[in-house]
Amino acid sequence: MTTLTQLPEILLMGPGPSCVYDEVYEALSRPTLGHLDPLFLEIMDEIRSQLSQVFQAGSDTLTMPLSGTGSSGMEAAFANMIEPGDTVLILVNGVFGVRMVDVAGRLGAEVDAIEFEWGTPVLSEPVQTKLKAKRYKLVGMVHAETSTGVANPVEPIARILDTLPDRPLLLLDCVTSLGGMPVKLDEWGVDIAYSGTQKCLSCPPGLAPFALSKRAVDQLMARKTKVPNWYLDVTMLVKYWEAGGGGGRVYHHTAPINMLYGLHTALRVILEEGLEAGFARHSAAHDQLVQGLEDLDLELLVDPEYRLLMLNAVKVPVGIDEAAVRRVLRQHHHIEIGAGLGPLAGKVWRIGLMGHTARAANVKRVLEALRLSLD
Repeated sequence: MTTLTQLPEILLMGPGPSCVYDEVYEALSRPTLGHLDPLFLEIMDEIRSQLSQVFQAGSDTLTMPLSGTGSSGMEAAFANMIEPGDTVLILVNGVFGVRMVDVAGRLGAEVDAIEFEWGTPVLSEPVQTKLKAKRYKLVGMVHAETSTGVANPVEPIARILDTLPDRPLLLLDCVTSLGGMPVKLDEWGVDIAYSGTQKCLSCPPGLAPFALSKRAVDQLMARKTKVPNWYLDVTMLVKYWEAGGGGGRVYHHTAPINMLYGLHTALRVILEEGLEAGFARHSAAHDQLVQGLEDLDLELLVDPEYRLLMLNAVKVPVGIDEAAVRRVLRQHHHIEIGAGLGPLAGKVWRIGLMGHTARAANVKRVLEALRLSLD
């Protein structure tokens, strides 16, 4: 008997991955096809259409899943859109904003950051002031900051960009938000977006849904230099993912066939439930959790109007060993929750309500386990 055959079923209520739909597990076990098989090419086309719906993107938006986790989406976003010397503004209020600054800087961008206190949202006024003082090619922000449980308001930032004579590209990290709360690329005017399969899409980690507006694609195709990352070069990947061009699809790399089956199925489940119904389910689970935490005299880090529905940062009470509580949950209750990161390490627990995990029974179970662990 190997470790793999002894894995227990864990209720995944941390910052990701989330619980996987049974239908997705079944899809992952389907027969593997070749990456240019006609039936697989049909699946690819269907995935692109599904992603457009879930991203709420316009018909001229390029969508595809990248082979890699959500971090590959971030890497691809900057590698494809940034050339050395380009000016970039990053709005930072958590780990993933910090990571954006790092990635853009590694690519030779001239990076400025506006930093906000962790646990608080991005605010429009300092962004507007900065954009009036300096011209930027790209503005990047995180929609759902997984490290803090903050939902950043995107539309006010987008409207500021609309007022500028030479509108910067707007890049949005949707790793935790896609599928759990409204993501409206077309309405907001988002030019570059990426996500991950392991959060609210409830598929195992391994793919990064990705989207570029027509304006972003036009700028990409007009680059003066080659995209520095071969594996994530969208100018090459699009020749595999798009059926047009007359010459057929061009092989780039061997796609993760069965993972794409899983994503196709996860997106189908989400669309069959309906986006609005899914958002309402996440909201109801969040409200149930908040009420239960209050009953346990536990507080959330983030003010109510900026809380994520799907990721809840809970303050650790004074005198409680937060790591010990997480160990008890995992070892005795088979529940995983997350620890704090950066300046929040040791100060919060992160309880995820993502995708298939966002169910009333799961909320009830984690609340009861917390009650027993804190007694």
